Amino acid sequence: MLKHLLAITAFAVPTLALAHDFTVGEIVIAHPVAKPTIASAMTGAGYFMITNNGAEDDTLLSVEADFPRVMMHDTAMEDGVATMFHLEGGVVIPSGGSVTFAPGGKHVMFMGLKGDPFEIGEEIPATLTFEKAGTVEINFAVEDIAAMDHS
Repeated sequence: MLKHLLAITAFAVPTLALAHDFTVGEIVIAHPVAKPTIASAMTGAGYFMITNNGAEDDTLLSVEADFPRVMMHDTAMEDGVATMFHLEGGVVIPSGGSVTFAPGGKHVMFMGLKGDPFEIGEEIPATLTFEKAGTVEINFAVEDIAAMDHS
């Protein structure tokens, strides 16, 4: 009996790990997550890795969600100070390559939380629009991402 249970678990675990990926055309959005926020937070951040398995570059043009503003940002260090800037024009996902949105780098900013914090276990629905692949509905899972690795 124990052997059967272990066999079932061995097959189920990889399936669960992949269950939070989304695909549109040749684009794969791997495990979109958002950090939990405190009750007074006005902004939240979302992360994922996008892989382009296609023969041509594609561009992530926008991320939309039910907040007053949603933007793609990047982070840069200037004189020892981290600053964020809007990624106008989108983010190119190279053919055969990946782009990672992770803490300290590219990220999605959800603005206008209005006292409704992101809580672990919650899901934040969003729509990603790509220039060539089109749109895809995804869910950012709110998780403790301290130990997470998107590299």
